[in-house]
Order: sequence, then structure tokens, then C-alpha cells
Amino acid sequence: MALSAEALRTGVDEIWASEVRRLTAEQDAVIVAHNYQVPAIQDIADFVGDSLELSRIAAETDASTIVFCGVHFMAETAKILAPHKRVLIPDQQAGCSLAASITADELRAWKAEHPAATVVMYVNTTAEVKAETDYCVTSANAAKVVQSLPHDAEILFGPDMFLGAHVERVTGRKMHVWMGECHVHAGIDPTDISRTLDRHPDAELHVHPECGCSSQCMYLLSTGDLPADRTFVLGTGGMVERARTSSAKEFIVATETGMMHRLRRENPVAEYIPANPKAECGFMKMITPGKLLNCLETGRDEVVVDKATADRARVAIERMIAVA
Repeated sequence: MALSAEALRTGVDEIWASEVRRLTAEQDAVIVAHNYQVPAIQDIADFVGDSLELSRIAAETDASTIVFCGVHFMAETAKILAPHKRVLIPDQQAGCSLAASITADELRAWKAEHPAATVVMYVNTTAEVKAETDYCVTSANAAKVVQSLPHDAEILFGPDMFLGAHVERVTGRKMHVWMGECHVHAGIDPTDISRTLDRHPDAELHVHPECGCSSQCMYLLSTGDLPADRTFVLGTGGMVERARTSSAKEFIVATETGMMHRLRRENPVAEYIPANPKAECGFMKMITPGKLLNCLETGRDEVVVDKATADRARVAIERMIAVA
């Protein structure tokens, strides 16, 4: 009897997974995957998480090779924290619109205009930008890092303007904020939130601080137009934690849609509704099952960060870790 298309697909997937696991062991490798990766990549990975969490895990593992399924700046961060390990990314062209919104030359020029300022940069930046930075931050700890600085410190914050606005709002600190954005998160606007809440009025609302709707959501929260007990501004790690601990049965999630797969794995009995179903990062989706297999077979593409740049960039990350 002929096999169904679904059975054939399952068989192919099982062969692929078996070969990936064999090559991973053969290469003494660990596979780490960002929360926005396609489901097959998340399911085969040894670890799934946010970019800095994965880089720290990769640095601590005994494996000599890190295969980073994410965008390029994330693999660079892993190399910075694990300089003696081989770091591979299944597609070197997997970039990031936010990381591309500021270059090292642009940051140096900005610093020249404000020579006494402390530079605080989101971890979503290139190694060269990190090397020009005093403190790196994540979406979860940015406010804490800024609050740790002297009250009269002049601060250059970048590159995400929505995260910068969120940090200013939370800390009450006025900063110089770079006008960069993640094109995917910027595309999630207040109408997406209101429309989805109308359809799911009892849902818990999770908004990533990079979203274009985050400032409006905080305003609506202050006016009582959003439920104070069910609205949270969270990075991806915070969303995972809420999925594990919240008693809610529905969650509206304002971030890249790949996050839904991770959340469903954490709490499969709840329903996760994307605030904007079109919020998909094409760069993240460049990492495909076929490219992962090819990366393990060939050792392409290796991520290299020169020692001088890595050493300077590492200082900014370590300062953040010491504070947060």
C-alpha cells in the first residue's frame, strides 16, 4: 500500500533529525536556537532561548563547536563569550534590521558629539558596535542597567528607539536615544492590539518592548483602557516564564511569530494568539533544516571576530552581567 504524503514527510523528517544528531555528536557540537526559529530547528536544538541566554549557555558547555541557529550578531556574541570555540551559523547572510541600524562609525561619531556620555547599547548589535560600548543590555535588564548609572550621567542609548522609550518611561531618566528599530516589531501597532483584544477580551497580553505599540500600550494601561492585571511588557525570556507560571488560558503575544511554537511547548494547554500574524522575521527564517544539515556536514559558515574587537566587546557584556 502506498504511503500517504504525511507518512512520507514524517519519514523524511525522522531521517533528517537522525542525521543531524549523528553529525552533532561527530562534530562535538551543541545546537542552540533562538525563540524565533522555525519549529523543526527549535525541536532539534539542544537549547532554545534568547540571544544572550544562548550565548552564555554555549560558552559554558563542554562542546568544542557551537552551531548558532539565529541571526549573525547572535553568533558573534557567542564567539565573543567563547573565543576558543568554533562557532558556526547555518547561513552567514542571516542579518538583522535592528543591528544594521547603527554602525561602529556612526556610534563613534555620536560619541564624539557627547564625549562625556556613557554608551548603553542593546545586545542586538554587531561586535564592532559592542566594542565601542560601555554597557550592553537586553530587553529584560536595560532598565536595571540604566538605573545603576549615576543619576547625572549623560547616556547614549541605542539602537532600538522603542526599547529606549520604554527604559525612559520605567526609570524616569532622560537619554539620547538612537532612532533605530526592528522592522518586524515596529510593524506591530496599537490597532493590532485593540483588534486582537476585542476578539479575546479575557486574554493575558504580552508586549515586547521593541514593538511599535509599546508606548501606546503603556499609555492605555495608565488610563485604564488596558487591563492592569493582565498586561505585561516582557522580553522573550519573560514571556516563557509567564507561560510556565500563569493560570491564564489565552495569551495575546506581540512579538515575532516564531515565539508561539516555544510558548506552546512550554504550556500546551493554553492558546497563544499573535497580535500580528504577519510579524515574521525573514532573516530568522533563513535558517532552514537543510542549511543546518549542510552546516554540520561541511563546517560552513564559521563566525570569526578578531581578538581586539572581541576583547573590547566582552567588557561591555561583562559589565552588564555584573549589574543585572
